[in-house]
Amino acid sequence: MQNKYIVVFITAPSEEVSRDIAQVLLEKKLAACVNIIAPINSLYVWQGETHDDQEVLLIVKTRAGLFEGELIPAVKAAHPYDVPEIIAMPVLLGDQDYLDWIEAETT
Repeated sequence: MQNKYIVVFITAPSEEVSRDIAQVLLEKKLAACVNIIAPINSLYVWQGETHDDQEVLLIVKTRAGLFEGELIPAVKAAHPYDVPEIIAMPVLLGDQDYLDWIEAETT
C-alpha cells in the first residue's frame, strides 16, 4: 500500500470552475471523491507582484499512478490559470474499506 493513494490539492478562482474540474475528474474516473472548500484566502507572489485573492480549494482523493499521466493534463485542460496549483501528498495510512473504495472508483 506504500504511497499507492494520494490526496491532491488544487486551487481555482471560483466555485463554478472548481465544480467543472471536479466533474471532469469524476467522469474520467481520475478521482473517487473531490471536496470543495470555499472561500480560502491565498497570498502568493506571481510575476513579481504579491497577491491576496479569494480562491476555492479542491481536495481530491485518488491513486498515485493516475497523477502525472492523466490527472495533471485533465486539470490543466479545464483550468483557467497559466500555472495552476496541482500538488499531491501521499496517504500513509487509511481505513482499508475507504482505500478499497478509491481503488474501485478510479480507473
